[in-house]
Amino acid sequence: MTNKSATLHRMVMADHMCPFGLKSLDLLKRKGYTVDDRHLTSREEVDKFKASHGVKTTPQIFIDDVHIGGFDDLNEHFGKATKEKDSVTYQPVTALFAVAFALAVAVTWLVNGVLFKPQTIAWFISTAMVLLGLQKLQNIENFATMFLNYDLLAQKWVRYGYVYPFVETIAGLSMLMGVMTWLSAPITLIVASIGAISVIKAVYIDKRELKCACLGDSRVPLGFVSLVENLMMIGMAIWMLI
Repeated sequence: MTNKSATLHRMVMADHMCPFGLKSLDLLKRKGYTVDDRHLTSREEVDKFKASHGVKTTPQIFIDDVHIGGFDDLNEHFGKATKEKDSVTYQPVTALFAVAFALAVAVTWLVNGVLFKPQTIAWFISTAMVLLGLQKLQNIENFATMFLNYDLLAQKWVRYGYVYPFVETIAGLSMLMGVMTWLSAPITLIVASIGAISVIKAVYIDKRELKCACLGDSRVPLGFVSLVENLMMIGMAIWMLI
């Protein structure tokens, strides 16, 4: 068996331990390397190391005395590209819908003693609405700004961008509880219809490339996911009205 060795220089001080140093150490060990873990325990040591090696950041990794670089460089060395901070991804919305469905299944089990019934779909949609509303409420200012890029009503009435997250959250809770649906269902139907029309116009007619405001501060592209969110709300509203 070939003995694989690496040297890791990382910041470990009383008031700060570099998380990327720990991630580098973990990655090297998982790849089967024996790691010479060298700590930089003071700001003076860090500055001296950077100057002597001509680098701007730590950690720095050497494999078999060959300088690899930092954590991102180490990922690339092992053939794993690091995602760009602003890269497009569906992961946030996929995680949200998966958790919403799991919660709906859990509620179905608690109430009916089975994992799935037709009612589970309604609970899934209403739970997703609440979680989506929560995401928007975490940074309502940012959501309202993103929303103005494509929502037709928000472009006419700017304050609508600040109202929408509350409408979505309260409507979802109302439908989940089965109370005041005579009010929440029509409101949901109206706002979701406006949302669907806005997405269709912006993406499929005007061919604009925008970020979706559905998760508040998100890298999810505007398009299919945004349309699905609104169509789910429309379907839920119609079902509750019937």
